[in-house]
Amino acid sequence: MNAPGAASKGNILIVDDTPDNLRLLSSALTDRGYKVRSVINGAMALMGAQAAPPDLIMLDIKMPDLDGYEVCQRLKENPQTREIPVIFISALDEVFDKVKAFTSGGVDYIHKPFHVEEVLARIENQLTVRRLQVQLQAQNQQLQQTQANLLQALEQERSLKQRVEEMAAIEERNRIAREIHDSLGHSLTALNVQLQAAASLLLSDPTQAQAFLAQAQRLGATAMQEVRQSVRALRADEQVEQPLEETIATLAEEFRQVTGITPTVDIHLMKSVSISISKTIYRIVQEAFTNISKYARATQVQIQLVMTGDRVCLEIKDNGKGFSRDRETTGFGLQGMQERIAALDGDFNLTTAPGSGCQIQIKIPLS
Repeated sequence: MNAPGAASKGNILIVDDTPDNLRLLSSALTDRGYKVRSVINGAMALMGAQAAPPDLIMLDIKMPDLDGYEVCQRLKENPQTREIPVIFISALDEVFDKVKAFTSGGVDYIHKPFHVEEVLARIENQLTVRRLQVQLQAQNQQLQQTQANLLQALEQERSLKQRVEEMAAIEERNRIAREIHDSLGHSLTALNVQLQAAASLLLSDPTQAQAFLAQAQRLGATAMQEVRQSVRALRADEQVEQPLEETIATLAEEFRQVTGITPTVDIHLMKSVSISISKTIYRIVQEAFTNISKYARATQVQIQLVMTGDRVCLEIKDNGKGFSRDRETTGFGLQGMQERIAALDGDFNLTTAPGSGCQIQIKIPLS
C-alpha cells in the first residue's frame, strides 16, 4: 500500500462491469502508487471523466447500455475529455475488434485475461507519452507567445525607426529652410544694395556703376546656385529607387559643377541594398558634399562605398580646413546624419580637427 501523503503517480479511471476485474486492477494500481477510481458502466464513466478528468482511462468494451466503443467516441467528442488517453481492455480478440477500438480513439488494446505487469507497463508508457504531449503543448504555447511578443517588439522597433526617419526628414527640411532664409536672404540683400548703388551712379559715374552691376551679377549667380542646391535637397526622395552607383555619381557631378573639384568615387556593392539604406546613404553623401562646398575649402574629396560581410560601409574624406569637435556642429547637419544612422542600428564616426580635414565613417547592417 502507499505511504500516507505519498505523491500519486497518476489518476486512473477504470470502467468495467465485472467486479473481479475492478478489484484486481484497482488493487494492483493502488499498490504501485496510482490514484484509482472505478465505475461499472459507460454512463458513469462519462460523468466521472467530465466532473474530474483523469490522467488515463482503462475501458472495457462489452458493457450493458453503452459499450466501450460508444463511450470512447463520446469522450473524444467532448473538448474537456478529448485528450485523455484510453486503453481498451477486453476478452474480444478479433482483428476487427482491435481495429474498431483504435478507430474510435483508443491508444492501446489489452486482451483478457491480462498480466498485471503488462498492464502496468502499458499504463506507464501511455502516461509518459501523455506527459510529454502536455509538455510539448505548453512549450508550443510558450513559443507562440514568445513569437507574438517578438513580432510585436519588431513592429514597435519598425514604427520607432520610421518615426526617427520622419523626424530626421522634418529636421532636414527645417535646416534647408533656415539656410535658404539665411544664405539666400543675405545674397539677395547684398545684390539689392549693389543694384541700388549702380542705379544711383549710372549717370554720374558709369564706370563705378558698371563695377556694382558686375558684383550684383556675381551675387545673383551665387543665389541661383544656392537655390538649385536647396531644390535638389528637397527633391532627393525621387532618386532613392535608382542604384546607389548612379545617384552618388550624379551628386559627384553636381559637386564638381559647383566647386570645380572632381571627387574620387569608389563603389563596390555585391548586391542592391534596401530603400531605407539607399536613402540614408544618399542623404549623407548629399549633406557631406553640401558641407564641403560651403565650409571646408577642400581641394580633394574621396567617397568610398563597399559591402563587407553583413554591413555596408561608407567613408567620406576631404583635405579641407576641418573643425573642432568642441564647437557647435548642428549647422553642419551632423545631428541629422547621426539620427539617420541610429534609425538603422548603424555606427557613425567623425574624425576631424582644425587644419586636418574631415573624415566620416559609417557602417550599416544589411539586415
